[in-house]
Amino acid sequence: MATEEQVIAAQRGDHEAFHHLISSKKEKLYSIAFAYLKDETDALEVIQETTYRAYTKLTKLKEPRYFHTWLIRILIRICIDEQKRKRKVMPLFQLPEHLAADLAMDDKILLEVAVDLLPPKLRHIIILKYYEDMTLSEIANLLEKPEGTVKTWLHKALNELRIALRKEGEHAQHV
Repeated sequence: MATEEQVIAAQRGDHEAFHHLISSKKEKLYSIAFAYLKDETDALEVIQETTYRAYTKLTKLKEPRYFHTWLIRILIRICIDEQKRKRKVMPLFQLPEHLAADLAMDDKILLEVAVDLLPPKLRHIIILKYYEDMTLSEIANLLEKPEGTVKTWLHKALNELRIALRKEGEHAQHV
C-alpha cells in the first residue's frame, strides 16, 4: 500500500518515491490492462501512458492516501479510450485460471463473449470483482460510486450473464 509520505514526497519531486509507488502496483496494473485489452503490447503501452499521466498530474491529487485508487482509475480510463480507438472485434479479456479450470472450453468461450457483451459499467464490475478480486467497497471507491450502486450493478451483471448463458444453452440444444 502506498504510504502517504511516499506520495507527498513524489508530489514534491522525489522521483525515487514515485518509482516505488508505481513499481509496487505493476502486477495489478498489468493485470487490469490485460483484462481490458487482451494484448500484452497494448497493456504495456497503456501502463506507460498511465505512468506518464500520473506523473504529470500528481500535484493535483488532493488525498495522498488514495494514490493507488487514483492510479487505477487513470488506467481504466486509458484502457477504455484504447478500446474505443481500436474498435477490435474480439473478447476483451481471458478468464482467470481458477475459473477457467472449472469450465469446459465451450463454456469458457460463451462466458467470455457474454461478459464482453455486457454494458461497460457492468463489465467493469465483473472484471474488478471476479478477475481482480476486489471487494465491493474497493470497487465503489475506485469508480466513485456508492457501494449500494455497485452491488446493484453486480447483481444486474450476473443476471444478464445468467440470461445470456441460458439462452445460448437453449440454442445449442436445438442445433
